[in-house]
Amino acid sequence: MTTTGRRALLVAGASAATAALTGCTSDDAGPPRPSAAERAAAREAERVARAEAALRRRAVTASRTLLERYDATLAAHPALHARVAPLRASVAAHVRALGEDPRPTATPDGAPAAPVTTPPPTGPAVPADPKAALRELAGAARTASAAHTAELLAAPPEYARLLASVAASGAAHAYLLTEGARA
Repeated sequence: MTTTGRRALLVAGASAATAALTGCTSDDAGPPRPSAAERAAAREAERVARAEAALRRRAVTASRTLLERYDATLAAHPALHARVAPLRASVAAHVRALGEDPRPTATPDGAPAAPVTTPPPTGPAVPADPKAALRELAGAARTASAAHTAELLAAPPEYARLLASVAASGAAHAYLLTEGARA
């Protein structure tokens, strides 16, 4: 063999050995590591999920606060039951639709499950005058409606449609509690 042939054979053998060793030392010990783009996408998906969960909590809190206001008003003014109970039932349905089951405080016919004579100690204060109580309840409905409307741009499409519907219902409740009585 010539010197060139031996060198070529030696280089080819070394290349083959290097390739074989590289194949044997692959990183099969663990799962493949995600790329930087995959890690960034995962972080973004987690951020979006946290933001959506926070949005849902805020929407449920706004409706639950309104539901508590309805309960306190009904407890303070049982004579308003016929007028307020259907609206309260609607708000309870909104709380469920937005993602939380309200505590069971009504029977299927809309009557309170247990007679409540005073609002809960942590509940909102209710004016003694029924008309003033209705005005405050209408104000609370407007506040909840505005909170739901404010969240529309940040909500995913399906949830935004639900929020828009709940916000419109809140505006209708405010009308029915104030102006609707005059009609």
